[in-house]
Amino acid sequence: MSPESLRAAVADARRVVVKVGSSSISGPNVGQIEPLVDALAAAHERGTEVVLVSSGAIATGIPYLLLDARPTDLATQQAAAAVGQNILIYRYQESLRRYAIVAGQVLLTAGDLENPTHRSNAQRAMERLLKLRIMPIVNENDTVATHEIRFGDNDRLAALVSELIGADLLVLLSDVDALYTKPPQEPGAEPIGYVAADDDLAGVELGDIGAAGVGTGGAGTKIAAAKLAAASGTAVLLASTSNVAAALTGQPTGTWFEPTPRV
Repeated sequence: MSPESLRAAVADARRVVVKVGSSSISGPNVGQIEPLVDALAAAHERGTEVVLVSSGAIATGIPYLLLDARPTDLATQQAAAAVGQNILIYRYQESLRRYAIVAGQVLLTAGDLENPTHRSNAQRAMERLLKLRIMPIVNENDTVATHEIRFGDNDRLAALVSELIGADLLVLLSDVDALYTKPPQEPGAEPIGYVAADDDLAGVELGDIGAAGVGTGGAGTKIAAAKLAAASGTAVLLASTSNVAAALTGQPTGTWFEPTPRV
């Protein structure tokens, strides 16, 4: 995709979902929240409807539970999420306050999007928030989710939210600036700028994306989520969190996944 086509596609996207991972906005990277909000607010001010899917509840809660690492048992994960989600939303709202934008918290479980009634309720609430110019901030409801019903990672959640609200564009942010032909730290790794709708990426060697021990996603989950969203008609851009402003203004960055045309 040419730089001109990319800018046009992003500019034409009236409804955008942006997903950010735990490692990008917690711990030593908590300072990335403000530039992330700057980019989201700029899109919002242009009239774009913006939904943020943000991981980070458990990672944010860990130090407040005086833990040294991510807990492995479900009960402590739920406790960390209960504490961390409150702090995470507070941080976002404090940053959004600079732009007089109000955030709306939306917590979902996998069961919510599988149950027709719950799915309809979630869709109606999201639509109303967007019409009111509230910025929905979505996360998995880690406090009540169990291992059996979890989304597994918020990349998939972001793809499902994109499908739920008919988003034009999904921006998947990570610590890496694009999808590469092999893990980017390996010799010979080359960035992939464009993925056609029928490209199965069979030749790509997968590696993790994100800081070990904090997030749960990787390159495989990014690809699966991008393909899921693209199959429903949503274009996908995989980019680094530090390049979010460039991504949301259509500058050449990251990896673009071509969407399947909507019928």
